[in-house]
Amino acid sequence: MIIEISHFFTILATGLFLLSGIFAVSIKNTEYVSNLISRTYSHAFLFLLISFGLYVWLAATDNFSVLYIASHSNSDLPTFYKISSIWSAHEGSMFLWIVFLALWGYLFNFNITQTNPIKSLSIGILSLIIVGFLLFLLLTSNPFQTILPIPPSNGADINPVLQDPALVIPPPTLYLGYVGFGIPFACALAFLIKGNTEIGWELMVQKWSVVAWIFLTIGITLGRWWAYYELGWGGYWFWDPVENVALMPWLAATAFIHSLSVSIKSKRLRVWTLLLSILVFSLSLFGAFIVRSGIIDSVHSFANDPERGLYLLGFISVIIITSLVLFVIRFSKIQSITRVKRFSKESFISINNIFFGVLVFSVMLGVIYPLIYEYLFNQKISVGAPFYTAIFSPIVLIACIFLIFSIDSKWSREFKLNLMNSEAIEIVNYYFNSDKYNDINLDFINNYNSPSFLISLVDFLEANDFSIKECTIEDLLAYIIKNKLYTSDEFIKEYLNLFIELFFYKNINNSKNISFKIKKYFYLKLSFVKKYNLDFESFFLEFNDKLLSE
Repeated sequence: MIIEISHFFTILATGLFLLSGIFAVSIKNTEYVSNLISRTYSHAFLFLLISFGLYVWLAATDNFSVLYIASHSNSDLPTFYKISSIWSAHEGSMFLWIVFLALWGYLFNFNITQTNPIKSLSIGILSLIIVGFLLFLLLTSNPFQTILPIPPSNGADINPVLQDPALVIPPPTLYLGYVGFGIPFACALAFLIKGNTEIGWELMVQKWSVVAWIFLTIGITLGRWWAYYELGWGGYWFWDPVENVALMPWLAATAFIHSLSVSIKSKRLRVWTLLLSILVFSLSLFGAFIVRSGIIDSVHSFANDPERGLYLLGFISVIIITSLVLFVIRFSKIQSITRVKRFSKESFISINNIFFGVLVFSVMLGVIYPLIYEYLFNQKISVGAPFYTAIFSPIVLIACIFLIFSIDSKWSREFKLNLMNSEAIEIVNYYFNSDKYNDINLDFINNYNSPSFLISLVDFLEANDFSIKECTIEDLLAYIIKNKLYTSDEFIKEYLNLFIELFFYKNINNSKNISFKIKKYFYLKLSFVKKYNLDFESFFLEFNDKLLSE
């Protein structure tokens, strides 16, 4: 009876996840719709969690009327191994995989505010992915099958090799890493669907991506440790195909996290960031297909069922093709209009992405080439350690050399050149295309005192590392205060953050003798000045007095 209740709750959860996805993609997003999607998803996850909890209880209490439990557990096992038997084979591990994917979505749903422009759509996309895998579970890999009318008195014997804590812990940890990248994937798709390049989706997914990467790293490390001491292989890493499909998402995720930091800081490398977010989750899905389709032989693989393999292949293909089509459609919008400066951190991270991309492609080639060869020539071959060593060794060595030079590299400055008239453009061209930029002085600035032009000019000079001898940031600050340019609505609305950057980071943040207390005071005081439209001149004079006293 309990197994039927568990089964029913899973079906109910599938329906609610489907509704959540339909609401997100087909109804205009309003506050009411956003709340509806959020609550529908939360209730769906609750039902799925109850279903899985009941299933765990059945395994712990030796309910051998459930076919899966009878086949992978017995009454002589410790409770710890009875529970872990759930993810020791295909059906139960797929169940856990889906629960973890829904868990990530629930935590995301709980932590992101409803006002976020892409939250509802992200939740909807994640819901539809969960529905696809729940249908796979219910239709092709049903863990709720029972043995009727008379269940066995005891379950099956378990391979002693599998009764090891080091083998029990890695699968859940790996799954948390794999499916954790569903969050940045869903947010990236939502961003592409919206098409609004002003949405800062990168910062929203950064912490989720890092946590998922940590879980994936821990899972791979523990799994390799178990394989090394239990199976007695001739090394820490055997280049087993299933090991390799875990390595590929990790490589792509490492590149993704680095690229993400660049996009957050300067809006550069957004093409890389979006492409890598799609690639990481796609490789996780590819890994699920490899492990569960039975097309390769491995100690880590689960099943050999063409029906399951075809379903997974079709479903994963739809997800990957849809995301790539969206990426191509929005490509022109997400391209950065500014070039990455040579020898900047952004340039080294771009090179890093290329290295990791080559490594991912090499591992992918080593995994699928034997399959293609067997299909074409009906002969089995294997790709072993010599191939991977020949590929990885030189690339890793070259990457380490670049790493040495990248340590002291600097971030490129983000700047906006918003010139107000053609005369200003001519003057800027004159100075920027000659060696006379050092001659810029306050008389020049006095003639062109538009706040937007002034700040854009300084930002352009600073971004290009020009040494302005006669016109310093302090001169500009004094000029702005003297002429009360801070009262301009245009200045306050469009250039306040840039002004803070020019003043604060050059004159304060790089000064080691400025205490943290003074820096904190600057931030807090400035926030009040901005919030209540207080006098900028008084603020800067007061702050300057504090610096002098310090």
